[in-house]
Amino acid sequence: MATKDANDGPRKGQQDFSALDDDFIRVLEDLVDALLSNGTLRLTDLPPQALEKLNRRKQVRERLRNSLDLLPDDDGLI
Repeated sequence: MATKDANDGPRKGQQDFSALDDDFIRVLEDLVDALLSNGTLRLTDLPPQALEKLNRRKQVRERLRNSLDLLPDDDGLI
């Protein structure tokens, strides 16, 4: 009788699916940004709940980007 690997089964499948969801969400955010930038979509076209979620994700992403900044802008390097 073969033993099941700890990475097999429903939990591994859910983890894989969650990782795909994370990637897909980023694709959707980029798509919304592209549609907004070329004028195909306006912010007022989005339901308020969707706009709120997009704005929250952008704020968190911006905070993360700023927290990972290794060199300050005024580091004196030329």
